[in-house]
Amino acid sequence: MLNNLEKYDVVLGSNSPRRRELLADMGVKFRVEAIKGIDETYPASLPVEDIPVYLSRLKADGHPLSDGELLITADTVVVLDETVLGKPVDEADAHRMLRSLSGRAHRVISGVCVSTVDRVESFADTSIVHFAELTDEEIDYYIEHYRPLDKAGAYGIQEWIGNIGISGINGDFYNVMGLPTRKLYQVLKSF
Repeated sequence: MLNNLEKYDVVLGSNSPRRRELLADMGVKFRVEAIKGIDETYPASLPVEDIPVYLSRLKADGHPLSDGELLITADTVVVLDETVLGKPVDEADAHRMLRSLSGRAHRVISGVCVSTVDRVESFADTSIVHFAELTDEEIDYYIEHYRPLDKAGAYGIQEWIGNIGISGINGDFYNVMGLPTRKLYQVLKSF
């Protein structure tokens, strides 16, 4: 469907296996080029809604574009009570995060930047995720078997914890996985 992208060398600037899978499922032909050495800090005064777009643009700025390249970068944050839950530093931190999410709703915000040498389009998408009450045993099982230390908020919705612990979602499921595919599709159609 995205025949207009055939004129581009599409580059996914991400190491995320989930983003690679989702972009491939969209039918996009691309190559992966992880963007390294990016300091992913953001101004403390930045509203949480703006953080993922800010970080996705920061990543895009870290990749010098060539003519004919189209770069896709993204970042996802989990927000509970206006506090950003990043990637856990260890298992205890993952347990703390999952315990805080248990029985509550939180926001997952993904920011995406699509850029060529002539154009830059950025957007964000927000989904509300409702967790059921989780026991410490369930949390420990998930951490031990799925090692979610590389995931914002210490969970992957597509994994076991999503199957047993998510009681509802308002918004795009794939956004929670890290790439708001519906919105990205619309933006890619315009290039």
